[in-house]
Amino acid sequence: MDTLNQLMNGFAVAITPLNLMWALVGCFLGTAIGVLPGIGPALTVAMLLPLTAKVEPTAALIMFAGIYYGAMYGGSTTSILMNTPGESSTMITAMEGNLMAKRGRAGPALATAAIGSFVAGTIATVLLSLFAPVAADVALQFGPGEYFMIMLLAFTTVSAVLGSSLLRGMTSLFLGLGIGLVGMDSLSGQTRYTLGIQELYDGIDIVVVAVGLFAVGEALFNAFFPQPEGTFNKLGPVMMTRSDWKRSIPAWLRGTFIGFPFGLIPAGGAEIPTFLSYASEKKLSKHPEEFGKGAIEGVAGPEAANNAAVTATLAPLLTLGIPTSNTTAIMLAAFQNYNLQPGPMLFQTSGDLVWGLLASLYIGNVMLLVLNLPAIGLWVRMLRIPTPLLYGGILIFAGLGAYGIRQSAFDLLLLFLIGLLGMAMRRFDFPTAPVIVGMILGPMAEKQLRNALSISQGDWTMFLRHPISASILALTVAVVVVPRLLRWLSRRSAMRGVADAAN
Repeated sequence: MDTLNQLMNGFAVAITPLNLMWALVGCFLGTAIGVLPGIGPALTVAMLLPLTAKVEPTAALIMFAGIYYGAMYGGSTTSILMNTPGESSTMITAMEGNLMAKRGRAGPALATAAIGSFVAGTIATVLLSLFAPVAADVALQFGPGEYFMIMLLAFTTVSAVLGSSLLRGMTSLFLGLGIGLVGMDSLSGQTRYTLGIQELYDGIDIVVVAVGLFAVGEALFNAFFPQPEGTFNKLGPVMMTRSDWKRSIPAWLRGTFIGFPFGLIPAGGAEIPTFLSYASEKKLSKHPEEFGKGAIEGVAGPEAANNAAVTATLAPLLTLGIPTSNTTAIMLAAFQNYNLQPGPMLFQTSGDLVWGLLASLYIGNVMLLVLNLPAIGLWVRMLRIPTPLLYGGILIFAGLGAYGIRQSAFDLLLLFLIGLLGMAMRRFDFPTAPVIVGMILGPMAEKQLRNALSISQGDWTMFLRHPISASILALTVAVVVVPRLLRWLSRRSAMRGVADAAN
């Protein structure tokens, strides 16, 4: 009851006209930023920090939160319509959503992404309000060994599920792991695989790789291997059908409860739960044949997981002062700019600010739904653009986004080289998503493995002695072994049936 009273007081703070205005500004900016590849919420919040120095702390933080989760909404738009992920966490949305758009189902794809984001964001905000301190305590039980096992689970799941074969998936994954090694080793300071090129000392930017593989690779593939007339730019009904609702609702709920726990721990942000959600939907779907052709569950689940994870990242920030993503790290700096220190005492010393911020999440989710749903018809009309102009625009758009990261011509060259790689991977049916997973999580997994072995003094059995890491390892083995065992038993049963029929 005390929590409910505090939340009601938070709503009283959040619904003041000034705070509502800042929430709307944040949601609108976040949506626009999500559409633009290469910018991202962390960079935007960082740029706005000096400009909001004179703004009241609650209003500024409400705006920053709106930018953060608004970017997750906006990132789905270009992912679905142009196969251009605005955020790395919307890459899975690009996979199935863009295929839906090509089949004339861009409207339902955008609708399930927007409504799923709203459902997941609302449920995650309720969980955040009720269980943030408890959830953060659970996250404290994870050490380097547990983090490494989570990443190993992500590697295995993505490789086994996303590729047409395990070998192709693993090949793509190791390519991503190799790209992730380029640059300076964070522990030793040694440069690795830079070929003496100074621009590679800081590594290869994830946005350049994601936009290159997806957007540029898509455009080049359609330039070099033109598709038959009528396969692109088809327009269909904008509204979701009854079947779409029936298939999306369970995916939204599953995605929410997959995404929320991952937001609590620094294990790869929203990317891991979106991949795991996609893998779960592919396994559980009654229409598995549609995956790889435009399955609505492949949009609904990952979008819900994405937004639930983003909302959950505020729990460790507010209760422990621990940022678990780039954007929450910048928000931590914003708190400190106002002489506020996130942590357990923040709820006592600045209760109005904390609960006002939490209440603004409920309001922001409604604002984003109202902003996004009416615009679906407008966005879908982008598909009327002739194919050559559409993909020419994508190339320009992608180039501007990549150049804007570091204002480097080298990044532009790298973008189109990676685009050629993406085109070749699509041509020969290699999945691109494991490349991104390997690149994002590879360096993090390496660091956590080193830390774990350093703590255990080189004892590899520590992964089996700790219950949490051992459980995750068992789940990882099951992901690889169980499907193959079931297929073997199915073939064996079929052969027995044939033999019995012959006798």
